[in-house]
Amino acid sequence: MAVTWSEDAEGVMRLPSGRLVRGRGLRRPLPPGPEPRFAVYLLGKEPPPVAWQARWLRWPDFWLPTDRREARGVIGEAWERAAAERVEIACGGGYGRTGTALACLAVLDGVPAGEAVGYVRAHYHRRAVETPWQRRYVRGFRAGANIG
Repeated sequence: MAVTWSEDAEGVMRLPSGRLVRGRGLRRPLPPGPEPRFAVYLLGKEPPPVAWQARWLRWPDFWLPTDRREARGVIGEAWERAAAERVEIACGGGYGRTGTALACLAVLDGVPAGEAVGYVRAHYHRRAVETPWQRRYVRGFRAGANIG
């Protein structure tokens, strides 16, 4: 049985396949409603523990993941789990790193890599993906490719 987000919940973005993923900033309070079942936290240092299953990707603010192979695996896991679970992607502010990871999810979901940043800005937040190198990272993120 699928236990996913409500499409109108705060920060929720619908991917073309219908998967729903929530993006958010960890510096803001947890939104009302159900908790995630699985979360990916994109931070420079390890986050505090949470009551749900979570993965931490070392990803300094305004930069890129420190281990791109690990990032590929974790983002892929988030995409797979979003088919049936409430998946959350979050960083400090909820725009740069979160937007970059959401754009990579969009690529895995079939959005062409060159269009994924625009997709996330249109469907999640206009400020998503903040730096030129984050945009390049998304353009280089290919479904089925190993990034190392």
